[in-house]
Amino acid sequence: MKKEIAFPGKRENVIVMLQSDLVVVGGGMAGICTAITAARRGIRVVLVQDRPVLGGNGSSEVRLWILGATSHMGNNNRWAREGGVIDEILVENLYRNKEGNPVIFDTILLEKVREETNITLLLNTMVYDLEKSAEDTISSVKAFCSQNSTEYELRAPLFCDASGDGIVGFKAGASFRMGAESKMEFGEGFAPTEKYGELLGHTIYFYSKDAGKPVKYVAPSYALKDIRQIPRFRSISTGEHGCKFWWFEYGGRLDTILQSEEIKWQLWSVVYGVWDYIKNSGNFPDAENLTLEWVGTIPGKRESRRFEGPYMLKQQDIVHQIHFDDAVSFGGWAIDLHPADGVFSELPGCNQYHSKGIYSIPYRCYISKDIKNLFFAGRLISATHVAFGTTRVMATSGHGGQVVGMAASLCHQMNLLPADLTEQSRISILQQQLNLTGQSIPGVPLNQQDNLAAKAKIQASGTFSLDGLPFDGDWHDLKFAAGQLLPLKKEIAYGFELMVQAAVPTLLEAELMISSKVSNYTPDVLVEKQQIPLSEGIQQVSLSFSNILQEDQYGFLIFRRNPDVKIRCSRSRITGIVSVFNKTNPAVNNYGKQTPPPESGFDAFEFWCPERRPGGQNLAMTISPSLNVFAPSNLINGFTRPYIQANAWVADLNDPCPKISFTWEEPRKIRSVILFFDTDFDHPMESSQMGHPEDVIPFCVRNYKIRDRSGHVLFVKEDNHQTINRWIPETGYTTNYLEIECEHPEENIPASIFEIYID
Repeated sequence: MKKEIAFPGKRENVIVMLQSDLVVVGGGMAGICTAITAARRGIRVVLVQDRPVLGGNGSSEVRLWILGATSHMGNNNRWAREGGVIDEILVENLYRNKEGNPVIFDTILLEKVREETNITLLLNTMVYDLEKSAEDTISSVKAFCSQNSTEYELRAPLFCDASGDGIVGFKAGASFRMGAESKMEFGEGFAPTEKYGELLGHTIYFYSKDAGKPVKYVAPSYALKDIRQIPRFRSISTGEHGCKFWWFEYGGRLDTILQSEEIKWQLWSVVYGVWDYIKNSGNFPDAENLTLEWVGTIPGKRESRRFEGPYMLKQQDIVHQIHFDDAVSFGGWAIDLHPADGVFSELPGCNQYHSKGIYSIPYRCYISKDIKNLFFAGRLISATHVAFGTTRVMATSGHGGQVVGMAASLCHQMNLLPADLTEQSRISILQQQLNLTGQSIPGVPLNQQDNLAAKAKIQASGTFSLDGLPFDGDWHDLKFAAGQLLPLKKEIAYGFELMVQAAVPTLLEAELMISSKVSNYTPDVLVEKQQIPLSEGIQQVSLSFSNILQEDQYGFLIFRRNPDVKIRCSRSRITGIVSVFNKTNPAVNNYGKQTPPPESGFDAFEFWCPERRPGGQNLAMTISPSLNVFAPSNLINGFTRPYIQANAWVADLNDPCPKISFTWEEPRKIRSVILFFDTDFDHPMESSQMGHPEDVIPFCVRNYKIRDRSGHVLFVKEDNHQTINRWIPETGYTTNYLEIECEHPEENIPASIFEIYID
């Protein structure tokens, strides 16, 4: 029994002091990826989250699916899903939770953090104050946990603000902005007008379910009474819920921090008013058995403070895909702004335009220009309001969090401050360490200087040669134009044979196109065009192009729309090979072609995007000469995904036991072997609600063995589903020979590996 007598003073809460190497404030995707990356590098991390679960807007409390550069497969950013920890999380979620249950996703995030022994996780704990040892240096932050009535004093040499609203940066006195810059300040053509508004608002979602019997609904008194106050009310249907109602947005005319509770009440009014309309207006007879299963209790917040670093990302950097020497991350979501009046606006719910490819984000956007030991991660990084329209999304935020985690570990290791890493030789170290964890920084390959694989003689039991794609698939109807994306080589004239079916005599328009930027996948340069007369019925079509490419890069063999024609497809799927279609995806402002307003600062171009599996079969064809682009040398070219070329060793599909071997002249001590597999970086892997056709990506090597020269098995992996695998011998292993034996993932999909790094 505990008994205390009254006394005239006041009681104090229990105060716990924690010392670490890095304090991360904010447990959304940015904070999670920061903490995990740093912890795996051996530094002690305290991760502070003011909610009962991790994930922020991606958690079960809000239920927004995680997306980034892949943009629902609705843009021209091929193989652009973010790598590293954020990829590991999404691939694991696909494996365990392909249906997209947000509660299961919560458990995956919690497990990933709890498994890191270097992370101390504080849930339900809000940072409210801090102490500084100098004007430009934080010494500690103060936090309070509402569940255990405990105050925390968290001390560290380094801090990361991934809190969304930027409580640490704000309390520390760091420079920040809130609202939109004028067109004059940065010359951004997309800067919004005062009428459009300067801030994006909050959103609350709801889920419904069929109860199997009639369910009545009586709305609360605070529910919206007149549905006509929502100009888009006719877009409401019983077939949609959750993220599909992203446009239930409000708050852009208010202070999205200080008035957040007021905004929440208005959003509740909207949600319950919409449900009242669905249940009781008489316009939805199919809603009789529906009941509300869940309504968010906190809003998903899009925008508040943005903090200033040594560099501020702007619209032109994104549209023109500027390369920065200190590039450490990338993005690719559209620049996506919303009217400040949100759900009550007469304007479309969003206004978004895409770039022709992914863009780089420099390290300088992740550090404070004022506070020496403060990093930023998430939506509050150094970017203009316009650029924020793309950097704010969760996969991009998580990718940036990995930068901060790795940078913090290097600062700890080298006794540096965040700004010290901007020196180019140190940036190169940061880039290399990030790429080793799968970051895939555009234009920055893995340095092979310390890769023992690059010092070995590499031999394969067989290598795939693409002389064609078998004529064993479905027929694609050219109601939409179709194309085959192929890694072509310069100074070669290619020929193709295809099988088509014409309903009537007609002309088939074929084009060979490339991108004006070799690393892009937007076909904006015509190499050659041909018209082929077709007779009625099934026939073979031959195409011989005399014009050649000046650089190695992906080319598009395109067949323009013709409703009277079908093209035979193939069941064969190959790493780095994909079909694309000139269809539409209105969810991401893709109507087949981007036609931006004059002087908006965006380019006009066509969209050519893959279809989700099980659709999206390749176009069947023969190719002459063969595409011999899958050599073992790709394993040490530094790229861990398709980029300009396929960048993978692909095994001969007829080889029943594919092997790749490494032989050194002298014995080498092996500390680790890192293998980078193909988990289809085109697949966006939305984390919740949407669902996916498979739990393991079909290109991914599931089973493999590592052997020594005598055939003794050193390591076995079965049922792999992850992108990056590591074998770490317990005490190191000295040898002059290693062999990796793979199984083909499926009957029509050959085994492939992007990169092997041995140290």
